[in-house]
Amino acid sequence: MNRILAIIMLTCGFSLSANADIWMWQDENGDTHFVNSNAAIYTWLDEDGKRHYADVPEHEDAVSIELVWHSAGNIADLQQGGGSAQQSGSNEAYPGETPEERFEREQAEAYYCKRAQEIYDSYLNAPRLYKTQDDGTRVYLSAEESGKTLLETKKRVDELCQ
Repeated sequence: MNRILAIIMLTCGFSLSANADIWMWQDENGDTHFVNSNAAIYTWLDEDGKRHYADVPEHEDAVSIELVWHSAGNIADLQQGGGSAQQSGSNEAYPGETPEERFEREQAEAYYCKRAQEIYDSYLNAPRLYKTQDDGTRVYLSAEESGKTLLETKKRVDELCQ
């Protein structure tokens, strides 16, 4: 029995690490950084005006940096430009776009990519797809309608997560 429990725990551990998320944040220079955890990162200026970053607030003026979900995968895949990490956005500023506007746009793109992927995954895992009528009743989709909905949703994910 203990052997089966150990195998299940190992399997779950491997599957959790394979489905990791990549988070991004932007420093004061506009450079984007990627991390594999959404644990807090703190920043502060010391008395000499030097910027510091740490995983604990080591200064009374330390503030938490906002982390934004970027993609599923791991840092190695992202650095290699392949694997399961899907990079949102073009990673280039639009003409006339400030670093702050670019960061906000990239945050929004990452959010919509993640949300579209969540919806698509929920459709894949649902026993049957349905539409809710105005009166709250469910109308179940036919196999053909379900297939069409899945294709449309996957297309939307691909558009938002390019």
